[in-house]
Amino acid sequence: MLQYRLPIPIQTYDDSAHKLSIYYPQLLLVNKAHQQTINQAIYRKVYTLFSNINEQGYYQPGITEMIGNYEVKNNQRGIVSITLSNFANMPTLAHPVTYLDSLTTDVRTGEIYQLKDLFKENSPYRERINKLIDIQIKERDIPLLNSYTGIRPNQKYYIADKALIIYFDMYEITPGYVGFPMFPIGSYQLQDIIEDTSPLGILLPD
Repeated sequence: MLQYRLPIPIQTYDDSAHKLSIYYPQLLLVNKAHQQTINQAIYRKVYTLFSNINEQGYYQPGITEMIGNYEVKNNQRGIVSITLSNFANMPTLAHPVTYLDSLTTDVRTGEIYQLKDLFKENSPYRERINKLIDIQIKERDIPLLNSYTGIRPNQKYYIADKALIIYFDMYEITPGYVGFPMFPIGSYQLQDIIEDTSPLGILLPD
């Protein structure tokens, strides 16, 4: 359909109710049921990021500097993939804290995809991805806190055109100064196990 050949309109909102500098996207779709499903999922992730900072005791009204932002990593062929971040800092912190999450959806169905949903059922996607990450760790000389043990079933990721970007939280596998360790993997490296109807499969054809 023509409407999905073009980028999906996205509007930026802010959390003015809590007087915080938290900005997040909301998709504007023809199908209002899908729009509501996706936008509610986005807002839940935004709220979870804030809650993580609040529960850690990093948020104090009027004292904590908090900035929430987002980036659109893919917006083509009806596939939208975004990252959501929340940065917090206050005088008593030794260093700022940042949380990152992401969401990938097909606006034609309203489905939100976990990593496993991108691949054929029972395919060895975790083993394949782990081998490629292992190679990058060695080639890029990425410092680890411990030996790399592999991705999780609910591993965080986003899609940027024909690339799958696997990433980890700060301090999850690397020292804090590394930031968020990210591992871009070309879709063609996994083409034989990608589910054709998934976001990766839809973006593969030229």
